[in-house]
Amino acid sequence: MVVLLTLACFQNIIAQNTIPAPTEISGSINLNPTSLTNIVTSSKSLESEVKVFNSFLKQLGHPELIIKESKSNFILCELDKNVKDAEYYIEALPNSSIKIRGKASGIFYGLMTVLQLIHASHTNTINENISLMNDKPAFEWRGMHLDVCRHFFSVEFIKKYLDLMAIHKMNTFHWHLTDDQGWRIEIKKYPLLTQIGSKRKESILEKNFDPYIGDGKSVEGFYTQEQIKEIVSYAAKRHITVVPEIEMPGHAQAALSAYPQYSCKGEPMEVWPMWGVSENVFCTKDSTITFIKNILDEVLKLFPSKYIHIGGDEVPKTRWKECANCQANKRKFDLSNEHELQSYFIKKIDTYLTSKGRNCIGWDEILEGGLAPNAAVMSWRGEEGGIEAAKQKHHVVMTPGTHCYFDHYQGNRQTEPLAIGGYTPIEKVYSFNPIPEKLNHEDGKYILGAQANLWTEYISTTEHVEYMIMPRMCALAEVLWTGNTKPGFDDFKKRLKNHFSLLDKLNVYYARSIYDVKPFSKINNGTFSLDLKSAYDSGKIYYALDGLQPDTSSALYEPSSPILIDENTVLKAQYFENNEPMGQELTLDILIHKAIGKEINSVPSPSIHYNQGGITKAVDGLFGKSPRFNDDWLGWSGESPSFIIDLGSDMLLNSVSIYTLLEEANWIHLPEEIEIKVGTTLDNFINAKTMTRMEIISAYKNNLPIDFRFDSMILGRFVKINCKALEKIPEGKPGAGEKPWIFISEIAID
Repeated sequence: MVVLLTLACFQNIIAQNTIPAPTEISGSINLNPTSLTNIVTSSKSLESEVKVFNSFLKQLGHPELIIKESKSNFILCELDKNVKDAEYYIEALPNSSIKIRGKASGIFYGLMTVLQLIHASHTNTINENISLMNDKPAFEWRGMHLDVCRHFFSVEFIKKYLDLMAIHKMNTFHWHLTDDQGWRIEIKKYPLLTQIGSKRKESILEKNFDPYIGDGKSVEGFYTQEQIKEIVSYAAKRHITVVPEIEMPGHAQAALSAYPQYSCKGEPMEVWPMWGVSENVFCTKDSTITFIKNILDEVLKLFPSKYIHIGGDEVPKTRWKECANCQANKRKFDLSNEHELQSYFIKKIDTYLTSKGRNCIGWDEILEGGLAPNAAVMSWRGEEGGIEAAKQKHHVVMTPGTHCYFDHYQGNRQTEPLAIGGYTPIEKVYSFNPIPEKLNHEDGKYILGAQANLWTEYISTTEHVEYMIMPRMCALAEVLWTGNTKPGFDDFKKRLKNHFSLLDKLNVYYARSIYDVKPFSKINNGTFSLDLKSAYDSGKIYYALDGLQPDTSSALYEPSSPILIDENTVLKAQYFENNEPMGQELTLDILIHKAIGKEINSVPSPSIHYNQGGITKAVDGLFGKSPRFNDDWLGWSGESPSFIIDLGSDMLLNSVSIYTLLEEANWIHLPEEIEIKVGTTLDNFINAKTMTRMEIISAYKNNLPIDFRFDSMILGRFVKINCKALEKIPEGKPGAGEKPWIFISEIAID
């Protein structure tokens, strides 16, 4: 009798040692993968797959398999055109041998599974119980993105990036090659694109936007067409499609620094050293369209991919509103606004790519003004763009910032390298479902899959790239391969712990943030208590409340005894295994004040994108800092939030402190005015303090609150805070003319 094992009940079998987990195994025959010595193929067409497999074995320090006939201890790779693309079967044969059956892509993925088994067996002396495995991916598009414009990375590193993708069965490399900050692809018809556009004199230093401070370090580099052909070929041998991104009509300043005649003003400009979005975009005139078509002609010869990414995101309309050519196009084509003008531009390119037998794909802003007939959409601003596109019967790749932006922090921000912001731990990546719940079954079929994006404003080294993608890529790989049969995070994290040894062998500088201690606070009747947890329970958590670094002689955290806090405290905690620290140290500032845990309401409610924990987050004793973690902050876009806090009884009040944030690059601004009122009833408020914008700016400092100290003590039970937002982002600031965000993490009352 053959027993079918689901992913949820694997024990001492193949699922303990592979990422992504396989979808189906029946058992059992005992096999020791380390006994395999030879490899046999049914066709010479599989020699490339075998060669790549052996190259990985070599990287892992294992003997390569000999390509020759054998009676025992061999892998038989057998082509089977009747199975689906990427699907494979592994069958145990007599004489300590196995057979991998599938199309070329499936055989490759089967070999990647065997690769991980061989490594695991060498490190853990594991015998695998398998009779037959049937494994196949849930999603067609299993992608990783890399921005090489903000910082340039060598051909050799791109190959390493592709290797990591291949081992984890990822199949689409989205290569972001052009942007405001650099043009990285050789175009022979326009040599100035690389002679000028690939060289940036410096970059902004960390987040010094206003006033701007540069780092004085030049950044340059581009890929020749021969190098691109080499990388595309290298990827193809690993069953990875390379999708190039040529940004338009925005994110174009590097191109326009070389050829300013295709801008609206035609004035000289430099490759942009700032992060964010430049106002200088491609003009919509016919000569610009021709310029871009000529570029695409060379791009199409280099990249055989079905899809060509054309960007289409974050296009400031300021230049178009001032441009005679663009306004003439609006009149000529009866366009209502600049969003429709952008759609006109994208449709021109879409039509051209379609005439060449290709399809364009762009960020979800290409929906604005009307979606081009043959375009696919990458949904990055949440799920909404993907939902809308799928309902319009357009193909979609899901890549929402909430789960798929690997330039976000993933662990304790105090010890993580500088990142753009946000907080996307590996647990959150693993929880991702690429098919939104709002889509019905038929519309859900238009979801091709998903990808992770790595933007490199704050990532200048290969080690930092590796740190940001690994092991989060492992989690996304499993999401996209297993789909609804995903075994769950508890199962995944056990395999990941074993998997780290493989990453070590590959010399990957991966993050160990999964070991980090995470705090969970509770407030009952004004008493603040804290639970501490790590993803793993095989070790111990030690903590200190005196500001000192914890070690194994510090207080031992007992899960049954939450830590009680009754005064302002800096807690530090660390997870240890075998008396060795794992992950990074947690440092947590706890603020005890009169409003902690009290009833609070806000009108309007925070944005769904920045409302982790709900409005009570504003009175939980944990205040946000810069650099920002999204989970620390509540956010309102273009709205003026008003809060009422009920302290439960009348008490004498001395001050209100508001922890707010200024991040102009991310359109986050300080309020124009903040008004504090205090009342003994909801019908009897008196003005306690008001600050104008200039006073707020003067009072604001990173990581410190804006303090409102009353002229004298005020008796009250209710505190009302009105935060008036700017009407729009001022000229000269990123996102000028758009609605600003207000971010608040804590409102402390004393």
